[in-house]
Amino acid sequence: MQTIQNNLFLYNAIFACVNAIILIIFILISVAYFTLLERKVLAVIQRRQGPNVIGVFGLGQPISDGLKLLSKEVILPSNSNKFLFKLAPTLAFATSLIGWGVIPFDKGAMLADISVGMLFILAISSLGVYGIIISGWSSNSKYPFLGALRSSAQIVSYELPLGFSVINVALIAGSLRLDEIVLMQRHVWFVFPLCIPAIIFFISSLAETSRHPFDLPEAESELVSGFNVEYSGMTFALFSLAEYTNILMMCALNTILFFGGWLPLFDFLSFIPGSFWFGLKTAFFGILFIFARAMLPRYRYDQLMDLGWVTLLPSSISCLLATIVILYGADMYPIVVV
Repeated sequence: MQTIQNNLFLYNAIFACVNAIILIIFILISVAYFTLLERKVLAVIQRRQGPNVIGVFGLGQPISDGLKLLSKEVILPSNSNKFLFKLAPTLAFATSLIGWGVIPFDKGAMLADISVGMLFILAISSLGVYGIIISGWSSNSKYPFLGALRSSAQIVSYELPLGFSVINVALIAGSLRLDEIVLMQRHVWFVFPLCIPAIIFFISSLAETSRHPFDLPEAESELVSGFNVEYSGMTFALFSLAEYTNILMMCALNTILFFGGWLPLFDFLSFIPGSFWFGLKTAFFGILFIFARAMLPRYRYDQLMDLGWVTLLPSSISCLLATIVILYGADMYPIVVV
């Protein structure tokens, strides 16, 4: 009996490792071609060609970029803390991948099914800023350090309205499980009753990922690329991979929390696999991220802080209080299952 249990445990462990490797490969391929999509969309908006030389329609460009960065020399600044300097990009990239383990791509299609999936993602995403702070401090240079400080202040500021927006969803769904949040949207997507928290969440997700118009931590015109200015080769590539992985994560969360996750647009389209709808909705938000980069001017830092603390935070708290009052008045106040 003990031998059977040991074999079963070993089988489950191997199966989980294989699934994790497949998920990581899928995410890396998605990130690589999301960068190509971004360059193509920006080229169309700016009326230019974009990548079109390597491969058919430029489809080999992400592979070429990866090989180029892989072949470049990794330079370590002489006055830097070598261990922390190498640790920072690895930490940033690792934390960007961990959260994908609880993302449901379809009903039952997730790497780990935990009861507090949403809290897990918020906790892991908060750890990502440590990679940026460590990179800025260990570089022993003023420009990376300034970029790290700006990044930490920005992420802390916008985590609050983002978290309050998530609480609205948890109250209505009565659960913190991501799959249950999706299933609660069978009849109506949460974006309709929670339109203001959905807008706040999207704006906060732009700021959380330091995307335009909130790319202040690495504002090229002000900080010479900010916290990653001393990095080269694959260490620089890991920061870039972490950024785009977090972008896709936020696009997936927008889809899950407010737009029905893997649920189809209409019931008569339910024969189409749920993973298709999940990918389509996530790609839609990815394009919105790209449009924001192409069309919006960058905020000043004081404007960034004012928007977070003066506008979005009070608005998110007001929406939360309104949700509580409405649910309590209608005798629909749920008990959140954790």
